[in-house]
Amino acid sequence: MFKCPDTVVPVSVPAGPDISRESGAASRRIHSACTRCRACVKHCRFLSAHGTPGRLARDHEADSSPGLELAFECSLCGLCTAVCPVGLSPPDMFLEWRRQAVDSGTADLSAYNGILGYEKKGCSSRFSFYSLPAGCTTVFFPGCTLTGTRPEITSATLAYLDKKMPGTGMVLDCCTKPSLDLGQQEFFDAMFFEMTEFLEKNGITTIITACPSCHKVFSDHSPLNVMSVYQILAQDAGPEKPLQTGNRDVVIQDPCQARDNIPTLAAVREIVRRQDLNILPSAFSGKKTLCCGEGGFTGCTAPDMANSWSEKRVADAKGTPAVTYCAGCVNFMSGKGKSVHVLDLVFDREKALAGKARSARAPFTYLNRLRLKKTLKARPAAVTREREFFHGKNAGNPLPVKRLMAAALVLAAMTGIHLSGLGRSWALYLDPATLAGTVDRLGIWAPVVYMLAYTLAPALMLPGLPLSVAGGILFGPFWGVVYTIFGATAGAGMAFLIARYVSAGFLESRLNRPAWQRLYKGVEKNGWKVVVVTRLVPLFPFNLLNYALGLTPIRFSHYMAATFLGMLPACIALVVFSSAIPDLLRGNLSTALMLGVALLALTGAAPLVYKKGRARGRIKPPL
Repeated sequence: MFKCPDTVVPVSVPAGPDISRESGAASRRIHSACTRCRACVKHCRFLSAHGTPGRLARDHEADSSPGLELAFECSLCGLCTAVCPVGLSPPDMFLEWRRQAVDSGTADLSAYNGILGYEKKGCSSRFSFYSLPAGCTTVFFPGCTLTGTRPEITSATLAYLDKKMPGTGMVLDCCTKPSLDLGQQEFFDAMFFEMTEFLEKNGITTIITACPSCHKVFSDHSPLNVMSVYQILAQDAGPEKPLQTGNRDVVIQDPCQARDNIPTLAAVREIVRRQDLNILPSAFSGKKTLCCGEGGFTGCTAPDMANSWSEKRVADAKGTPAVTYCAGCVNFMSGKGKSVHVLDLVFDREKALAGKARSARAPFTYLNRLRLKKTLKARPAAVTREREFFHGKNAGNPLPVKRLMAAALVLAAMTGIHLSGLGRSWALYLDPATLAGTVDRLGIWAPVVYMLAYTLAPALMLPGLPLSVAGGILFGPFWGVVYTIFGATAGAGMAFLIARYVSAGFLESRLNRPAWQRLYKGVEKNGWKVVVVTRLVPLFPFNLLNYALGLTPIRFSHYMAATFLGMLPACIALVVFSSAIPDLLRGNLSTALMLGVALLALTGAAPLVYKKGRARGRIKPPL
């Protein structure tokens, strides 16, 4: 049983010799001291697939190449260390190999562009902000994910801390743990120590964290005192009203980065108990907790390995809500099981337990961070800064215009690959993990890029179907529909204007068949009604129709409104269905999938109804 400390105990890990920083030291230690007892293998799928750490170290000594690549499949979660009878730390060895791969130039980190781009944004002047009130010695460091997914909770936490400890500052920045975990040690050292030196020079002695990963980074690498916000929250009595629900059972799934942080482990349990909840035992908690699947960014290169860990955690919970205190864990487990952030419990218990706690996803996470920064800038402070320092050859942020152009070219190239039949066609760019990485890289520009691509596609005679499917996967059923319908309508409008004002003569000489002549006469007679019908019922090829309608006398405003309304039903059906593709690939039959299938069936029936109605004389064709 964990016992919550009576007072807040700052956790500070003094800097000691780091054997993993000495070339080959961790590998040599594992090679010489591992007893091959297989205790770690029994708990870890990665080691069960590849062998004991001792054997891997021996093989690495004979030929280092396979090990350098293999190291990126380890989650670095530390479970093997927790169960090792002789206290060895295999993650030190695998991290050492990652550094060797990066230093030797053999590491291909392109699969991690999404997370590294996310990290870069967090350190940039656009997203970072330091707010240090007069006399401030303590700052709240919420981390990147919490601020993006839960800005209101972040603000509420800062207000709570400021009430408990007046003059608490706040730092919006990235601890650069992704680079640390991926072996980019030089970059991590430069970025992290520039940040901590600035804080020390300005009188900061204590860091309060909300993210377990940030907590570990500061504890392991900085001279500052480090405590988690949960240690402070655990001192409060909790809500006065009893919980208005029949089921009070929860499990606690500790983040793997917190397995050795005993004060935080104890504090979280005290917080949960004071929320009038009953904590059920879990096989994966405390020192023996299991990675959610996101650790070490294994999912970027070995998604099956990563998913196996999250599946074990879901199975362990047995349908019981799982309380955690890592925003990354909540995001990664979303859709796989019932996961609740402990700060959601503290600040809005009823909604959290009902699964209605507000949590944003990319690209809105970036907008939330900008909004939070704007709020923080309005707060009185003696010292403020936006971080300008950036280490390495990729310092600075590329212009948004360049990003938009590059992304548009990539989308056009992917569509071309699909049309040519090269590669794996749809699977090449509809993989959910790949698309999620694209959203993370583009950040707040993702919707703009998507709508720009859809605007250009009809004018370039490129198919819109792959883009619609990608929109559903990228942005979900609601925003996917919003971005797709506006992008598609804008694209149809661009083609219309090109036909009317740029290429009218050229197009008239080619659209001279009887069917197109009927279209012209139908628009002359029935106007916007023809546009709605031709959008609902595919009587003509979509892209050609855009140009053909530009040659008719219809007003542009009527054309745009009718195009929007006519395309909306099929757009909703396709995007809702597409948003469920990630669940379908995981073998889950979601509500969105069933709804999407039903909507597709209804929209697909429109041509049949139209044809039968015409044949029986019940529908009078507008052209």
